[in-house]
Amino acid sequence: MAAWLGFSGYHCLTAVSLSLVIVLVHGDIHSFNIGHEMKKNQVNNCDFFRGSWVFDHSSNPLYDSPSCPFIGGGFDCQKNGRPDQNYLMYRWQPNGCDLPRFNSIDFLEKYRNKKILFVGDSLSNNMRRSLICMLHSAVPNSNYTFGSRGQLSTFSLPDYGVSVNWLKNGFLVDMAYQKIGKVLKLNSIRTGNQWLGADVLIFNSYHWWTHSGQLQTWDYFQFGNKTVKEMDHMEAYRIAMTTWANWVDKKIDPSKTRVFFQGVAAVHLNAKEWNDPNHKDCSEQKEPVKGSTYPGSGVTGEAILKSVLSKMTKPAYLLDITLLTQLRKDGHPSIYAGGGPNFIDCSHWCLAGVPDTWNQLLYAALLQK
Repeated sequence: MAAWLGFSGYHCLTAVSLSLVIVLVHGDIHSFNIGHEMKKNQVNNCDFFRGSWVFDHSSNPLYDSPSCPFIGGGFDCQKNGRPDQNYLMYRWQPNGCDLPRFNSIDFLEKYRNKKILFVGDSLSNNMRRSLICMLHSAVPNSNYTFGSRGQLSTFSLPDYGVSVNWLKNGFLVDMAYQKIGKVLKLNSIRTGNQWLGADVLIFNSYHWWTHSGQLQTWDYFQFGNKTVKEMDHMEAYRIAMTTWANWVDKKIDPSKTRVFFQGVAAVHLNAKEWNDPNHKDCSEQKEPVKGSTYPGSGVTGEAILKSVLSKMTKPAYLLDITLLTQLRKDGHPSIYAGGGPNFIDCSHWCLAGVPDTWNQLLYAALLQK
């Protein structure tokens, strides 16, 4: 009898416990759903591109650069002897909301068996290598492939079927080698078939258009029926980006491929822009510009790009990184690009560093509807 009462009491107690668990679990699920919806709404309604940099050593950097074998010499500032580390500790804080923390495993699961392709200049490679490091840091023991052939650099994680590749193409439109020299064809894209088949396309083009003199990599511009030795570079940029936008509108199915434009990253070649009389450029800069406003002049290409994107019938998502890079005068390799003390790089970015935020912005955009 006692045994039966004990057994019966156990079942009664279990039933009560289960009831309490059910109530508690349902309460937690309800709270989770409310929180999840709030976070989702915040992501969908947030302007991630207006904000400021805050020092936050508790959550940065997002990976340890010595543990990432993919950074590459020019971006590996710590390996190249940069002595300070505070530049690694700044977090981008949008005004009025929070940027979702990058979740590498969630990213890998969402893009299992997917192809991600960056198309652009070396700043595309800067962002791509950052993304690879962020993903690798979450699964350091996973098999990977990493290599290059011609203009295509490849990386994959076979366990997830994810590839993150970069196709070097700084103009996006065609460069033709003719008898008169190298001709930049502003109305022509014949290599676009190389871009097809990707699940995520991230384009970038601007810096090469600003080059002149010995840095200029073309001899002539061609548009319509005209071939000219020189023209306004920003007008050429506008025509070329319109050609690219028309290609996307014609060739891309938005239900199959997400299209992003990386945006125009700032350079810091003139310290007068941030009212620093003691330096010439980005050298020896150790902290960002404070606040949400850059004291220097704007970037001409930014307005041109936004105008072109606004007219697309299948809009590309602009990762509007201009302001957040303008504020990061401290984020460049400067003399720590691996080319010796006389080689100063104020265009590219240290890894770990600012491009990690570009990928956080990409992740946030992918979370949006």
